[in-house]
Amino acid sequence: MKMRIILAVIAMLCVSSLAFGDEIDNRFQKARKYLQGEKLNITTTVEQAFAQDAILMSGEGVPKKGTTGGQKRLTAITAAKVVAQRRLAELLEGVAIVSETTVKDSELASDVIKSAVIGFIKGAQVVIQDYNEKEETAMVILKVGVTGPKSFAAVMYEKILTEPKIKKDLEKPAFTPPADVPPPTPAAAGGYDGLIIDATDYSFRPALINRIFNPKGEVLYDPAKISQKVLVEQGCGEYTNSVDKARAALGKRGVKNPLVVKASGTVSPSDLQVADATAVQIFSANQASGFMADARVAFVLK
Repeated sequence: MKMRIILAVIAMLCVSSLAFGDEIDNRFQKARKYLQGEKLNITTTVEQAFAQDAILMSGEGVPKKGTTGGQKRLTAITAAKVVAQRRLAELLEGVAIVSETTVKDSELASDVIKSAVIGFIKGAQVVIQDYNEKEETAMVILKVGVTGPKSFAAVMYEKILTEPKIKKDLEKPAFTPPADVPPPTPAAAGGYDGLIIDATDYSFRPALINRIFNPKGEVLYDPAKISQKVLVEQGCGEYTNSVDKARAALGKRGVKNPLVVKASGTVSPSDLQVADATAVQIFSANQASGFMADARVAFVLK
């Protein structure tokens, strides 16, 4: 079942749309200038949304048949907004909450999440309304933040961390270090104040909650245990496609010396696994500086 935005105007409007991934062409100079100035791209994948910490969705529309004058512009813009909202709904359906549970899956099990997401889509910020007089075609660009106040993460974390079905899925045994591992000290732990985990060898995708496990299925990093305030403001980590970019991203969170490790596999599309020795290393470093509590973690994707 797909989320639907039920708007009566859809039946009355003649709507056209750009395919996902199409560039904004020369008909809409205002939209092009906005994207270039903000250094943002129209969002085509969930991964891209997490990487740029924003979702931008475009829609194109034409006037309602029979309209004249200013009504042409108004109805074309309304049609374009409907298209952008529909695309936003389609994209958000694919956002992973945790493990293999997506927003779409949770909609089937939770009217609370369904209503929250639909309300969020309808309230998405319109950042561009562009109308081409010559071709009588309009474009609307919607923007929503992935993290931060009034963001998608803010809406979702408020619901999913108290949703029984999802909360049950999050409950995993915590990592227990071997008995012969000495208590960590700042010096012994390497003075690390953040974590970069390289997952480029595997098919791994961002989620609202990405976890890290050891081979026994014990969880080392569990964002569900982090304060909701931290998750809303920063998300459960940074997402980049290189270790250098990950260092730069964590630097904005105050990290000066991150521990860099490689994933040894995946537990699910959104959960990573590390080798036993790496698990001990991560555990010791975190015990010394507590970087996980502040989500000072970066994931390097393909």
